[in-house]
Amino acid sequence: MNYQPKKRKMTAEINVVPYIDVMLVLLIIFMVTAPFVTQGVDVELPSTQTAKTAAELAENSDGAPIIVEVDQDGNLGLSVDNGDMIRGLVQRELLTRVKAELQINPKSSVMVGGDGRVPYSFIIETLDALNQAGVGSVGLMTEPLEQ
Repeated sequence: MNYQPKKRKMTAEINVVPYIDVMLVLLIIFMVTAPFVTQGVDVELPSTQTAKTAAELAENSDGAPIIVEVDQDGNLGLSVDNGDMIRGLVQRELLTRVKAELQINPKSSVMVGGDGRVPYSFIIETLDALNQAGVGSVGLMTEPLEQ
């Protein structure tokens, strides 16, 4: 009797267990090092070529811009029609005056300017309050208006 072994078709399979082990180790390394990478990053904000200046916005709108200022202590100020700045307003009073000015002249642009030393949270709170008060579009000032 002749013994002939069964011919088996060779199949090429990749053993993925070592690759899974390597990927898990890499995932753990990235998860451990990620918090250290994001701390203490210096940020330089980009400048834009297409952003309109406050003077251009004032020229393009029908009315003078409504300027809301936040000083380094978080105190609010308001200037309408390029007039004097009214300082020391409470947030509710500021919102009432801004809404009244927008009812008189709805095409006026609203701009928020902040002192360079003001905490970012004061600016965000002011923007959020204006948004909740129904002010549709608010710009951020980087340079004062030239008068």
